[in-house]
Amino acid sequence: MMIQGDCVRLRSLRVEDAAEFYRWSCDPEVVQYSLSSFSLPKSQAQYAQWLAQVNDERGSISLGIECTNSGELIGYAGIVGISQLNRCGEYFILIGDKRHWGRGVGTEVTRLVTEYGFRQLGLNRIELTAFANNPGAVRAYEKAGYVHEGVLRQAGFRHGRFMDKVMMAALANDWLAT
Repeated sequence: MMIQGDCVRLRSLRVEDAAEFYRWSCDPEVVQYSLSSFSLPKSQAQYAQWLAQVNDERGSISLGIECTNSGELIGYAGIVGISQLNRCGEYFILIGDKRHWGRGVGTEVTRLVTEYGFRQLGLNRIELTAFANNPGAVRAYEKAGYVHEGVLRQAGFRHGRFMDKVMMAALANDWLAT
């Protein structure tokens, strides 16, 4: 699978990506807002094992983010918890290469994955959560068309304390009408 954007290309993950995943996982700044399972230390071999089966997981889609200029893997994104009955899922993204932070990559990837979720997967709703103290992520999601729905109080534990998360979502009717 390949989805082409202006600055990035989304593609299926590969076992060979394990070295990058391991490198990102060793940087506390990169994983500070990531899913709990990613923030736990893993070996490069464990990442390779996970990557060998991730493309076959039912109920989720995970895509590598490549820089179109260099072809380097700079992160990954996708939709998890896909419910065929409710036609919804939860968006996630991790940009592991910090050189690409604050350059609009998050917004572009969010738009591409959301478009894929609505048009190809037939989803009606894609939701996400972001730590309230991560304004760059919240701004990227807003620019990509996600709407604030509320605050999940003390929903995440980072840096020795509980922190609020912002709940946001995009709906197919709104998305496809623009």
